[in-house]
Amino acid sequence: MAAVRASESAFGPVVLPGRLGYEYMEATTSVAQEKVDELLVVLDSDIRHIRECLASLNELRSSVVKRDDAALARLLDRIRIESDGYRANELKRQSIRKELAPILGCSVEQMTLSRLETVLPKETGAQISRIRAELKPLVNEFKKEHLSTMLLLSECARFNGLLLASILDLGKTEMLVYSPKGAASQQADNVFVNFRF
Repeated sequence: MAAVRASESAFGPVVLPGRLGYEYMEATTSVAQEKVDELLVVLDSDIRHIRECLASLNELRSSVVKRDDAALARLLDRIRIESDGYRANELKRQSIRKELAPILGCSVEQMTLSRLETVLPKETGAQISRIRAELKPLVNEFKKEHLSTMLLLSECARFNGLLLASILDLGKTEMLVYSPKGAASQQADNVFVNFRF
């Protein structure tokens, strides 16, 4: 049997140059490629999810402005259903990262798209680059749209609070109340309608 020598590659330790060394290298490369292929599918799903979230944020703002309660209820139901699917995708991505990290000889925290891009073969690295280039502006746009939606909802809540305070004259209400016998008395509390007889 030929001598076996250990060295490092992008996919972890590789044993060279004997027959067992090539089999080990091929097995390691095969497992890594399989995991990268799974990751690419998960990342494509992430891209679709972010696009759906952007559409949902637009729909949410539009429904709030139009005061369309039925559309808001439908949107909430749809978001609840989609969140379960996305949670499964998130768990799958984390699982793949954990499996790829030891193969590539790094920690899970170091297992990033940038790292994958540099250590993978050229063709697979190009796929990672494409996804990374697509994800980055989408994530930035999502952050911006999320902030805009939060500001809109915050302003709506503030404005509603001011309207209610103005309508109900909260904290300043002094009502003239009549008893069943016709006696008048002042009542100072925060009621909108007094049903006292």
